[in-house]
Amino acid sequence: MTTTLRPDGPEEAGVGGGRTRRWHIMVNGRRVGGLRTNGWGRSGQYPGEICELEVAEPDRLRGRATVAVLAAEEVLRHWGCARAQVTVPVEAPVALRLARTLGYTEQMRNLGKRLDQVPPQPGGSTDRPITPEEYPAWQRAAVARYRGELIGAGLGPDEATARAENDHRRALPVGLSTAGTVLRHLLDADGHVLGTIWVTLHQGRLPDGSPLAWVMLVEVAPEHRGRGHGRTLMRIAERECLRTGVRDLGLNVFRDNGVAIGLYESLGYRTTRYVLSKPLL
Repeated sequence: MTTTLRPDGPEEAGVGGGRTRRWHIMVNGRRVGGLRTNGWGRSGQYPGEICELEVAEPDRLRGRATVAVLAAEEVLRHWGCARAQVTVPVEAPVALRLARTLGYTEQMRNLGKRLDQVPPQPGGSTDRPITPEEYPAWQRAAVARYRGELIGAGLGPDEATARAENDHRRALPVGLSTAGTVLRHLLDADGHVLGTIWVTLHQGRLPDGSPLAWVMLVEVAPEHRGRGHGRTLMRIAERECLRTGVRDLGLNVFRDNGVAIGLYESLGYRTTRYVLSKPLL
């Protein structure tokens, strides 16, 4: 039997000038599932994504998904994508094994927590919004930091630069005026900046329709690390979510950041999805 992809409608414009297309998975002319390919730009510096993969129950465990993913990789190569990314829920171990078998490695993971009460803030510290005067320098530093993390996760320098800049443009299209954005500095008793928290309050929705907020950045100044300020910043994020009625908070953490993973798990966050990637040679 021959497994192929067939377009499920025309190609459409994607986010940030990219492209997206939905495909049927066909076996000898019979539809057995589907998937979507996303290209996050129209240059080879950008990665692509394979998502919405589903195979009908009678056709599972017969290699349909394997062939479909490999065919989707060819689509992304044709689009000029340098890398393919997949996201696998923690409750899908078969899909996770498939991704690893096909050469995908963990780049980062998503964690989440259901919030139920406003957390207390330790004494001796306060927080306030980032000012318009502070914003340009903060943004340059944030983009550079994110670029370094992407390189550490396996992206090439040019690809990491393009991804970091593009992601920040999408997340903060009008800077501090971007709706649903929390950008706050943590201060010591003398008003010195100890760290920064960035939260997007309306990142998406959960399957039950409730809103999901997302921690975009937790950063503690190097000279103040190891003193519990990261924990305080996360408590500030939780407080700001609950103030606006958002009760679910998620975040990304890169695979090699064991200190951050330990912090989040100690605060009650649990892994929800794995994000894996693979270079398209």
